[in-house]
Order: sequence, then C-alpha cells, then structure tokens
Amino acid sequence: MAAQAADPLWSADGRDPEAPDPYFWRFDSGRICLDLVATAEPAPGGGPVDEPLAGDGRLRRWLVGARLVPPGTPLPADCPRWVERFAELRGYLAQVVRAEIEGWGEGGGRTSVDTALDRVNALAAGAPPAVRAVRDPSGTLVRAVTRTPDCAELLAAVARDAVELLTDPAARRLLRQCEGESCRRVYVDTSRGSRRRWCSSETCGNRERVARHRRRAAEAALART
Repeated sequence: MAAQAADPLWSADGRDPEAPDPYFWRFDSGRICLDLVATAEPAPGGGPVDEPLAGDGRLRRWLVGARLVPPGTPLPADCPRWVERFAELRGYLAQVVRAEIEGWGEGGGRTSVDTALDRVNALAAGAPPAVRAVRDPSGTLVRAVTRTPDCAELLAAVARDAVELLTDPAARRLLRQCEGESCRRVYVDTSRGSRRRWCSSETCGNRERVARHRRRAAEAALART
C-alpha cells in the first residue's frame, strides 16, 4: 500500500479549516472513548435535539481527529447508519463511565448499566482496523490502514479503548467529571497531584475564572454603596 500524503484539511484537533462549518472536535479527555462521549454536547448553533455527529462530514472528521484512521482514508462523509451506531456506542459508554464515577449500583439503575456494558463488550469483541507502518514522501514512518475500515471495525477500536480504561484500576481511579457549570465532560486526570478540576483550563476553567472575577467585582461595588 502506498504511503498516504498528509491531508491539508486535517488538523490535530479534528478541525477542517477550510470548511464553512465552524464546528470542531476537542480531543483532551485522555482517552478516545471519552472523546466520543464528549461529542454528545450540541454543536454550535444547533438545537439540543440535533445530533452533533450528523451532517457536514463531522463523524468522518472526528474519526480522523481521534486518529482512528490516518488522514486521507476514504470514509463516508455523511452516513446516517454510521452516525446512529456511533451515537449508540456513545450512549452505552456514557452510562458505564458515569456509573464508575458516581458509584455503580448507587441509586438504582444497575440493570441498565450492565446492559450498556454488555453492548460495549459485544462491540469490543470485533476486530479493529488493520494498520501498518509505511513511509511518507519524506521517508518518515507513518500509520496507514491496510484497507478502508468498515463501521464495525471502528466501533470495535473505541469499545476496546473503553474496556482497557475500565479494567485498569489505576486509570479508573483517575476518572473525573468537569466541575464547570453545565459541563458533563469526563476525562482522565493525569495532572500532578490529580488536582485538575476542568475538562479544559482554556474553556471551562477560564469561564469559571471570569465568573469568579465578576462576582468579586459585584461584591466590591455593592460594598462601596
């Protein structure tokens, strides 16, 4: 298989800089499976019922940004069935991961969580995409797929990442939910002393700092009156 040239429309954060849609994905949770869970948040300008992975090649760009496939891999830009299956896996992952953070079996819901876990395990049993190392035009070794992966193989890769995370006691202890207001992103806290509070210091962290500054300014103004 010939080496694949870099895709000029691809960037490390999964953004397509030349696309009219300003939507782009973040990959800062520490695990691919958690990055998929994070896609449940509405797209900018979209309503709460809109599927963030649907339309405008978003799922394709997420797969490339998550490095599940190399840039340039021919994938369907918009396939409703692919979007449906990844959204289903996302829902299963969210149930299982949040149960681990909040305490499995607490407050009921153990049956639904176990059902979600069974679905994750079933998807993880499939074979992930076959990859190989090839040289790009500069002679550097890069990752390429042996053939174009199908949906089941890509789902298996994400589900296997979840199984590895959830069965690793050290990694499981580092699962956190963002403390930002109205943010439910989950991440692996690998910071020194495990003191990370937000999914991103630049987004939720900055938002919290701005809100704190405004509260202090308002309190100071009230004290002067």
